[in-house]
Amino acid sequence: MHDTGYLPPEAGVTREDAARNVARRRQRGDLPPVYPNGWYRVVDSSRVPRGQVVPASYLGEQVAVFRGEEGGQASVLDAYCPHLGANLAVGGQVRGGCLECPFHGWRFRGEDGRCVHIPYSSKVPEFARVRSWESCERNGTVYAWYHCDGGEPTWQVPEVEEISSGEWQYRGRTEHTINAHIQEIPENAADVAHINHLHSPIILSGSDLRFSNPPRWGFTKHLWDVQWSPEAAPNLHCSRMLLHHHVTVWGHELPLATIDVVARQVSGGGGGVGLVGGGVALPCPPPLPSRAPPHSPPVPPPIPSRAPPHSPPVPPPSRAQFERDLMIWNNKRYVSRPLLVKEDALIARHRRWYSQFYSDNSPRYSRSRDSLDW
Repeated sequence: MHDTGYLPPEAGVTREDAARNVARRRQRGDLPPVYPNGWYRVVDSSRVPRGQVVPASYLGEQVAVFRGEEGGQASVLDAYCPHLGANLAVGGQVRGGCLECPFHGWRFRGEDGRCVHIPYSSKVPEFARVRSWESCERNGTVYAWYHCDGGEPTWQVPEVEEISSGEWQYRGRTEHTINAHIQEIPENAADVAHINHLHSPIILSGSDLRFSNPPRWGFTKHLWDVQWSPEAAPNLHCSRMLLHHHVTVWGHELPLATIDVVARQVSGGGGGVGLVGGGVALPCPPPLPSRAPPHSPPVPPPIPSRAPPHSPPVPPPSRAQFERDLMIWNNKRYVSRPLLVKEDALIARHRRWYSQFYSDNSPRYSRSRDSLDW
């Protein structure tokens, strides 16, 4: 479902080219800084077996994620060896708690990135090291900490007890590529007005906004009651959305379609926890720079639930609603000073709350270069 949210391409144009053309033509607006400070998902824990290394992309950087042979600790290092630039994640070998370069056999310690062994040298220089990212594992995911000034973590990723205990099992994942700034995704929670406009048409009318609100479906609607607010100290980095959903047909409510959702946003980039019925969703969007104006593909980690083993990761009704947002995100411009009415007060409040994740030195978009970096 990574190609949703764009108008059908013209004859002879692939959907990939159509998406690139939209990104190229679109005005990006006065964007916030590139990366909010916080925890970001790097890879799923299941992708990193003990004694193995995998490559990953993290905030525009290439990193090597490996799990030590002894304690099983996952570590995140910059991928390129400072010696002659070999990629440690491509052919590198795990030796105890270190990662060995495939080019010359230099070994780098996972906990701090320091080089502890050079096979053909009797002495290892003190300054020989590769960057080691502060990392942790929670909820079946390896996270790494980012702060533009190199600051230490000021909060930890919350652990979902049902996942740690094994009560909720992995059921799969859903991925989308979104052409928007990372801040715009959680901001939807505070944009209460859009929910009853964009998401009220019945899901059977689809996710293409040109056809999703036809008169023939007017007899039935999705109705939403939404509340959003920041949390109090010591969880000032968290916010919470309470959502009550029901469906009416000719004005009569369908009890079986009633859903209550508690969605918790944890920091600006680390993602959140959404409790839906008997399951939990852990959306964690890592911003991935691209050649076009800002892209922030959210790549949700596992979505455990009590559903049958072959159930889809996200039910079709939820996908249809989410893809309506995709069509907005993939084509909109960021407005730094929006024209708001008093009923939009939560949007301004959300932006004030979100601003805590930026610092004076947070990098900003300048110009795009012919690479995957900014």
